[in-house]
Amino acid sequence: MTTSKSDQILDVLANVAETDEVRTKPDLALYDLQVLDSMKTVELIVALGTELGVEISPAEFERENWATPRKLVADVLARLGA
Repeated sequence: MTTSKSDQILDVLANVAETDEVRTKPDLALYDLQVLDSMKTVELIVALGTELGVEISPAEFERENWATPRKLVADVLARLGA
């Protein structure tokens, strides 16, 4: 069984954020609720590059595009061309 790209992205996010809540609440406010902060965002960018091969420069990162798990998955999938 292969894991979908969306699931892989959520796996990486859950690992970095240290909560499985990101899997069950797609509209969880990641920054407003401090699930992610600037350090975890950098960690997430690195982890996504390692796990999925997606290159994201901190300069092209837009916090609004990663405000919720749903938005983050959509942004990363778009970057992957999926």
